[in-house]
Amino acid sequence: MAPLTDAGPGEAVGDRARRLYVGQSRIDITRRASTERITSDASLARAVATALLAAGAPMPASVALVLTDDEELGELNRAHLGKRGPTDVLSFPMLTTGSYPPHPGQPATVAADASASLGPPRRPGRGRAPRTHVGDIAISVERAVEQARTGHGGQTGDVRWSPADELRLLATHGTLHLCGWDHAERDEEAAMRALERTLLAVGARRP
Repeated sequence: MAPLTDAGPGEAVGDRARRLYVGQSRIDITRRASTERITSDASLARAVATALLAAGAPMPASVALVLTDDEELGELNRAHLGKRGPTDVLSFPMLTTGSYPPHPGQPATVAADASASLGPPRRPGRGRAPRTHVGDIAISVERAVEQARTGHGGQTGDVRWSPADELRLLATHGTLHLCGWDHAERDEEAAMRALERTLLAVGARRP
């Protein structure tokens, strides 16, 4: 799929863009003018960077994160997945699943392809390694707020908690999808949910 940064007309008037670095990860965050600010850019950047590390993403890495509304998510859902209506988060990976290490619960054929694609470890060389763009994530802040406040948030869709927690979950979830994780199979879904809980607990301990 084409990255969001290449698929649209660019930033609209009033949009706010920031580039944040967390370790070896660069997170390019765009907040649409229409969205409510419910947590800091730094908090979301940490959530994305932590998930990239946990998934074994190639480093240094970059991810584009767009914080928008139901209308834009509905348009993206229809254009890229052929589905009607908005959703809370969409991921647009730029690398194949084989670019990442195998992970728990992954179907055997996919895990075998990943092992074969990775090849031998790369030896550090001179100079700075090129940055790899892992992909783009779009989150509907509007839907995240509604889900959190009406008790339809969290991993199970029945949690009432803060919109900030819901946004961090969606950022984490979207990043894992970029890195080859999925929840179509029961074992992989359980492993993905467990990893999300671990990553969110790590984030909760940080200021």
